[in-house]
Amino acid sequence: MKKLEENFLLAKKQDRRGQKALYDMFSAKMLAIANSYVNNLHDAEDILLSAFMKCFTRLNECRDWKSFPFWLRKIIVNDSVSFIRKNKNILYVDAEIADECSDEDEEQLKEINIEELFSQMPVGYRLIFNLYVFEEKKHHEIAEILNISEGTSKSQLSKAKKWLAEFLKAKENERRNTETIKI
Repeated sequence: MKKLEENFLLAKKQDRRGQKALYDMFSAKMLAIANSYVNNLHDAEDILLSAFMKCFTRLNECRDWKSFPFWLRKIIVNDSVSFIRKNKNILYVDAEIADECSDEDEEQLKEINIEELFSQMPVGYRLIFNLYVFEEKKHHEIAEILNISEGTSKSQLSKAKKWLAEFLKAKENERRNTETIKI
């Protein structure tokens, strides 16, 4: 924590060593966050670099070194969402689906490669799912961020949950088939 405070204060003075140290401390985690939204490492790297440039030019807006990681994360998420809105055609369908993930599905999730899961999840589902689950946004906030209705946000989250349940079932079937073949 002491290093974070020192580097934050140096970076605020436009010190390149402090900026590099902050980049080194946070770039891997922020890259993973950006990639969880855009599902393309090259785009995520572009978002990361752009977000750090924005961060270092606006560092005076972040008042306290303790809030820096959260402030930076917010920039990454906002830039990722903006990238998706500008570069992807996302189809939102207004329809309610009441399926939820079962406890069994949640147990299987521990064995699933999360990167694989997100790489296969449809963009619209992934975007809403990330904002709701990982960023803890409410549906009205998601609707405002994405310029969609609150009902669409709820519908897409429901569909993401259904998609997730189907994905987990398919993985379980694959696992069972592989075990059967081995026997």
